[in-house]
This record gives sequence, C-alpha cells and structure tokens, in this order.
Amino acid sequence: MIEVSGNQIATNKIQIKDVFADDMWYSIPGYQRPYVWGEDEIITLLDDIAYAAQNQPENQYFLGSMVLHCDKQIQNDTEFQENIVLDGQQRLTTLYLIHSVIRDRTNNKTRHKTCHNAIFQEGNEDYGIPEKMRLEFAVRQEVSDFMNQFIVAEGGTQKLSEIINFSSESNNVSIRNIGEALRIINQWFDNENNLSMDLLFPFLSMKVILIYVASAELDDAFRLFTILNDRGIKLRNSDILKAQNLREVSNEIKEKKYARFWEELEGDLEEDFDQFLSYIRTIIVKEKARVNLLKEFQDNIYTPSSYDKTTKTRTSLPPLLKKGEETFELISRYKKHYDEIFSGNNFDISNNHAFDNLIKILEDTAASDIWIPPLLSYREHFGKEKLFDFLKLLDNKFSGDWISRETPTTRIENMNDILKKIEYHYKAEITKSEQIDNLLNDEVFKINLNYFMAIVDDSKVYKKKFDRYLLRKVDYLLDAPRYSEKRISYSTMSVEHILPQNPREDSQWLTHFDEETRTDWTNALGNLVLISRRKNSSQGRLDFQDKKFRYFKSCIETFPNSLKVLSKNQWTFDELQDHHNEIYDLINDYYQINS
Repeated sequence: MIEVSGNQIATNKIQIKDVFADDMWYSIPGYQRPYVWGEDEIITLLDDIAYAAQNQPENQYFLGSMVLHCDKQIQNDTEFQENIVLDGQQRLTTLYLIHSVIRDRTNNKTRHKTCHNAIFQEGNEDYGIPEKMRLEFAVRQEVSDFMNQFIVAEGGTQKLSEIINFSSESNNVSIRNIGEALRIINQWFDNENNLSMDLLFPFLSMKVILIYVASAELDDAFRLFTILNDRGIKLRNSDILKAQNLREVSNEIKEKKYARFWEELEGDLEEDFDQFLSYIRTIIVKEKARVNLLKEFQDNIYTPSSYDKTTKTRTSLPPLLKKGEETFELISRYKKHYDEIFSGNNFDISNNHAFDNLIKILEDTAASDIWIPPLLSYREHFGKEKLFDFLKLLDNKFSGDWISRETPTTRIENMNDILKKIEYHYKAEITKSEQIDNLLNDEVFKINLNYFMAIVDDSKVYKKKFDRYLLRKVDYLLDAPRYSEKRISYSTMSVEHILPQNPREDSQWLTHFDEETRTDWTNALGNLVLISRRKNSSQGRLDFQDKKFRYFKSCIETFPNSLKVLSKNQWTFDELQDHHNEIYDLINDYYQINS
C-alpha cells in the first residue's frame, strides 16, 4: 500500500508485481476519459517491453508515471485505501488487460494464480481486505458488468467472438475499446515471432516499473496531474472541465448521473468534444477566444472580471454560468439542439429538405464553422419558429463576408454580433413573433452586395476556396423545389470545366473560342459545374458532344446546374455567357435580402 498522510505527497518507483499487489486497488474516476488506447499504443507497449526483456534483461525498464489520489473507503465495514487514478489510466488499464489474457493462456498454475490475483482480490475480513476488482471504472456500471463477464471470470478473455459481438454493439466507448484491446493482445501472443509468455511475464512483473506520485489531498493530486507529462493519452480541456464541474455537483447521485452523461457525450462526439464546448463558450461569451478552452471557461465564464486601465485594477463580475448542475444542464440542452440541427431529419421545419440541404452545403464546403454558435443560440432562444429563415440570413452573411474577403477576425466578430442581437431581441418585452421578426430584419445581417457580386462575376472563381460552396449554392437556388424533395449528400465532389483549361489543338473548342475569350472565361463561374467523381483530365478535354455522353452523363447525378448544362446542344461563347449571366442574376436576387 502507498503510504500518504495529510498534505504529504509521496513519490517512488514501483514494480508491476507491486502495482497489482494484495493491498492495491484502483478506481478510474467519472471525470476521466474512457479507455481509448488502440492497436498502435497497445502493440508499441508490448513490443517495447519484449525488446527490453530480450536485449536488457538485467536492467529495469521505465514504463511511465501515474498520479494518484489515495482515498480511504469502506466496503462491508472494511476500511481500505483506494488509489484514484488521475493520470496514467490508459497504460494501467492495458497492463490489467494483459494480465487477464496471460492468466487465460498460461499453463503455469502459479502464473495463473498470480495473474488472477492481480485482476480480482478475494476478501479477507481478518486482514481487512475487501473483495473487489483490482481496477474499477467509477460510475460506469456497464463497464464493470463487461469486466466481470469477460475479464474477472476465468477463461473470459478467450471468448473472443462473444467479446467482439458484445463490445461492437455497445454504445460505451470504454467497452468497445477494451473488447478490441483483448483481441489485439491475444493476437500479439498468437504471433510466434513475438517473445514467449514464459520470457515476457517474469520481466514484466519484476523489471518493468512505474513512477507514482500520490497525495491524500485531491486538490494537490489534481494540480499534479495537470502538470506532469504522461506517455499515454493526456487529459483534454474537456476532461479537466468535467472534473471541475463534477466537484461542484450537490450530491453523489447527481454526480454519477452527470459523469455518465458526459461520457456518453464524449463517446458520441469523440475528438470533436472540445470543439463542441468551444461553441458553447462562444455563445456565452460572444467574443473571440483569446486563450485555451479551459482558461476561457474559468476566466471569462465562471469568474469574469473587468480591468480598469486607469487605476490598473480588476473588478470581479457576476458569473455568466455557474459550475456544477447549471453547466451540465446547459451543455445538455445545446447538445440536443446540435443533434437536431445536424440530424438531417428536419423536414418539418419547412415541409421539405431545404433546411437539411443548406446545412449540408455548409458542412461540406464552408471554410469554417463560426456559423454554428449563432444557429445553436437561435434554436435555444426561439426553437424552430422561422429557424429556416434565420439560417438563410445567417448563411448569406457568413458566405457574404467570406467570399468578400473580410478578415477572419472581422468574420468572427460579425458572427458574435449576431449572437448579441439574438439575446438583445430575445430580452425585448414583446411577443415572441415580434422578437423574431425584429431579429430577422436587423441590420446585423447586411453585406456589401456590390463587392460580393463583383467577386462572383470575376473570371477567376476556379480554385478559390469558395468555388465548391458557390457551385453548391447555385444548385440549391437553381432548382429549389426539386432540390428540396430529398436530402442531398455527395461522398465525392469535384469542380469541372465545360470549356476545358487546355483544349486539344484539333478540338472544336478552338473554333468556338479564341485565345482571349478562353483566358477571360475558362475559370468563370458560368463555365464551372460540379461532378460526383474525381476529375478525368483526358476526358475533360473532349469536345462538348463527346464530353456530354462519355463523361458528364455518368457522373453529374442530381446537380441541377450540371443537368442544365447537359441539356444544351452546344457550348459556344453565347451559351457560356448566357448561362453565367443567369447564374449571376440568381445569386444577386437571393443575396439582395442581405444588402
């Protein structure tokens, strides 16, 4: 047992055999990330230990560190010390899984008993030893059930087909990854080229060491794990934010509820979780982020202040959001809005798929996601009422600023101004319908239409960052009723020239277009269409009739603009100019509402 008391901090090296000794128990707290190690990390760990065992068998092998909060617990009137793992849980869990696989594969009775004891501690009331798993996942009952069935139970790790079926169908991230880890570890031992278990396990037990840093005070341990480097998966801003908020929850039942809720969010959003939290930060603060996510929440949301340059003093302001239940509930509401908006199932908003298709255009082609916080905020304040009207204005403002080459800072500030206007109109003491109408008619959505349209009319639209967005928008506008009949999504999307960039010397293109016209118009919007497969440079140079039937016909799917071009019998300068002008007028009329 690790000996710590009071505000003392203990640190030492520890052999793996002692990591899983009789008086050592570990708990992965609810605010920790799920188990996320995959094949690369697991194979690297096993390969590194095997290499050290073969090449330096007499030397100790340092595997990494753990930060522990040593806490007194009582189970069935038996008091014991539980080591709450604040850092190093990925590696510790993997070592635990390795012991379980070795137990079920070895023919050595002593090794079998040693490994089983490392996995599950049988109780001994006389010695004050509780009966429990050596490693437990706090507030994750489904993980504990899985571990009991396939890891604690002898022979369980060899039921790979059951493990794979069970874990693949689970919504829990830890279960999915633990199931996969058991497959990977078994596969490693199956490989005859790898070190045998008889050589690996003694070295692992006696020569592999961890360094632990432990404290009986949670605050001390918590500060340590934010500082110390860890070879495994480091905690993200969202993990630390979760820990801070769980500590403010009023009771244990709610703590478990919110810890489970957070883990489900993490499993759903995965690596996008921090980004989702940044949307919420933006909605609350309504200013450009200046520091990292954690510091933004701490300094600008939970403990905001104002600074007087004259007196050089800082004055505390009321919190914009309270830690604990209020934060969890706010995140829960916005996650619901987020899921609904991006579900692709919003037919009821406009009685067609226009809303979902416009969202998809932004998802697929927008240069940034700064339009998302205002959309979430509108949904929070006004629900679905005129949500599509708001989205159209928001999209036009976002794309108008982007295509008009406003600076990134200006574009962010303009989106934040919309957030401020949402809240401003929402607080007005008038009916909800009047609030919405006032917002939709606010000058915050205005764009410089003349400058915007000059860029649309420019002859060099191709290969601009917005070319695919603009062509998708043209499709959206060109045949709106039909385009809204079904949800639109393309796995592959390329921009193709009608008049090719480099026509063959014997082609009709040189007859219909002189060199000056080709220079001026080849990359113009009116000469560009979307296709649903990768470009083919050889077929792209074909004459118009051949190009239509051998190339376009098989790869334009339902792009309205492409279909419109395909319906033409020829493509001369007159057709190109007429088509370009038609598209120009279409866009101009649509964006006129924001001018």
